[in-house]
Amino acid sequence: MFVEGVGNMEYPVIIALDFPSGAEVFHFLRKFPDEPLFVKVGMELFYREGPAIVQQIKGMGHSIFLDLKLHDIPNTVGRAMKGIARLGVDLVTVHAAGGTEMMKAALAGLDQGTGAGQKRPKCVAVTQLTSTSEWQMQKEQLVLSTLEQSVYHYAKLAKQSGLDGVISSVHEAPIIRHLGEEFLIITPGIRLENDDVRDQKRVATPKQARQSGASAIVVGRSITESHDPYETYLKIKQQWELIGV
Repeated sequence: MFVEGVGNMEYPVIIALDFPSGAEVFHFLRKFPDEPLFVKVGMELFYREGPAIVQQIKGMGHSIFLDLKLHDIPNTVGRAMKGIARLGVDLVTVHAAGGTEMMKAALAGLDQGTGAGQKRPKCVAVTQLTSTSEWQMQKEQLVLSTLEQSVYHYAKLAKQSGLDGVISSVHEAPIIRHLGEEFLIITPGIRLENDDVRDQKRVATPKQARQSGASAIVVGRSITESHDPYETYLKIKQQWELIGV
């Protein structure tokens, strides 16, 4: 799944399956003829459909980013990750704000839940959500640094804890890349040039993400709400790949 030795991924465009039901997910996936995908299953879908949705999608040959953003006491997160690893997912998330002890417990749980001969799911930390502005962070979270400083601090904690990378907006990707080429930077909030940004405040195009040092991008509405999702997916992949030429 991952290209070893660099901060890039074999399937760099991750499609966010932000649908309320499994029926809608499978209707959507049928629009991709024999195309192996990397898809994101988030809280809305997982909490409604449960582990079965993961097993069904894996059975179709797709890689899965299970984005539950765990944030709890270390023991709880570790036990949860042990169970998640048994689902055979490829990528999972925690909140870096949970601290180094929690992040290390998450990795330990993943190791314990991964079967013999299988690869441990990659684990990345959420730094600051792309819906969070600097004003909100400072006034509501009482984090009195700049947004960039906060994101970089969380990224360093994630690396020190042994995590594989972080979730971050494109705008902080260049500074995070200083933590090493192998450190994954997965950037949500991706839109095509003429798309509506909606509830996202820090967005970027696929081209901007690649140029900023991202390892992979998460794309939701631009693909899922397209009149031709497969064509839009190929267009986004092409924009990403052309930057690497």
